[in-house]
Amino acid sequence: MRFLRHSIIGLFLLGAAVALMLFAAQLVVSAVQERLAQEPRERPARERVFAVNVVTAELATVVPELEAFGRIKSRRTLELRAAVPGRIVWLSDNFQEGGRVKAGDVLAEIDKADAQAALARAEASMMEAQSTLRDAERAFTLAQDELETTKAQADLRQRAFDRQASLRDRGVGTEALVEAAELAAVQARQSVITRRQAVSQAQARTDQATLQIARSQIALDDAQRDLSDTTVIAPFSGTLQGVSLVEGRLVASNEMLAELVDPDQLEVAFRVSTVQYARLLDADGALREAPVSITLDASGAGLSVPGQVSRASGAAGNGQTGRLLYARLDSAKGFKPEDFVTVTVSEPALERVTQLPASALDAGNRVLILGPEGRLEVRPVILLRRQGDDVLVRAEGLAGRQVVAKRTPLLGEGIKVRPLNPDQAELAPAMIELSAERRQKLQAFVRDNGRMPEATKARVLDQLAKAKVPASLVDRLEQRAGG
Repeated sequence: MRFLRHSIIGLFLLGAAVALMLFAAQLVVSAVQERLAQEPRERPARERVFAVNVVTAELATVVPELEAFGRIKSRRTLELRAAVPGRIVWLSDNFQEGGRVKAGDVLAEIDKADAQAALARAEASMMEAQSTLRDAERAFTLAQDELETTKAQADLRQRAFDRQASLRDRGVGTEALVEAAELAAVQARQSVITRRQAVSQAQARTDQATLQIARSQIALDDAQRDLSDTTVIAPFSGTLQGVSLVEGRLVASNEMLAELVDPDQLEVAFRVSTVQYARLLDADGALREAPVSITLDASGAGLSVPGQVSRASGAAGNGQTGRLLYARLDSAKGFKPEDFVTVTVSEPALERVTQLPASALDAGNRVLILGPEGRLEVRPVILLRRQGDDVLVRAEGLAGRQVVAKRTPLLGEGIKVRPLNPDQAELAPAMIELSAERRQKLQAFVRDNGRMPEATKARVLDQLAKAKVPASLVDRLEQRAGG
């Protein structure tokens, strides 16, 4: 009986299992038939809408800035050189590299012995020349006096001759007396000529003595100058550089001792292209005194001073291009010669121009503007200047239009876009609340996406689980999901 009962139960269970299998097979077959019987559903194609940052084009008057690099130079630099050879016997405490000196300070002294001896010889020569001149002047005075006396004697001899001739004509005198008087008159005139020659010689000696004094004065001035040149004096206040002198050293004539630089009178030399130089010219072709800003940003120094363009170099330079310009600094605080600086020059203002990001312009000088129904339009513009990451353009009908701030290969004419405000986008992403059905749909899409990495999938699911979800994430997932 037990065997029969167990057999009946086994048969019952087997029959139930077979029945369930048949039922399951029927369900599968009916589901497949129903699926095959249904018409295929095609999801309508949906136009892709791109989100783009846009800026509003506004007309304004903009002052373009030209940026170049240059070096600081001193407008007043002096080479201190030894005017006379000799040994350095004294040096100032400030005569060192970077030493600050004032105008009139004695910097160094050369041994004065030779210069003082030369000055003494020149003074002795001057005294001798002055003595010779005094003797010549006295001799000239005496010669003039003797000439006057001789002239007086000659006049007396001439009157005596005239008197004897008159007596002879009246028959009182003799011919012999007349001849003797005439001979005496001729001799007197000869004496006058001799005295005149003596006066002329005395005058020549006076001129020679005067010339000797002039030469002695030149020699004396040279000796005094050589003596004063043994002392090196700072002609203006400044800083010493290139110092290579020590006390006791022998220096040659014209040997450079140091270089004196005025740190308060600085200028910057910078080179610009020919096109940039042409922008700085006025209507008459003269260089404008444009304002500049000189910045020293080495190691974060951040020094900046204003200045003004002063002149241009007379030549382009051997092997150089463009133009070399100079600008004087209004203040030299913190700057040193040979500093490498950035020079920003303000060009003449441009009126009715639009400033846009450089990424909004393509190689053909065209921009994309937002048209009707959110579709893009191509608008050609005239490129006027490039200012760092921005451009200055001019175009008809561009004022007030929304321009795509950053072009990508996906954007073109006729593409539908959704404009974003770049300012707000940079501050914080837009957050939205999702309904339960929409949230579940997005979570299911993320879980079923086999191409998404597990780490990314976990991060996206974590964001979808929050109360507020970034709108950009939702848009991206819905575009990929197709709905």
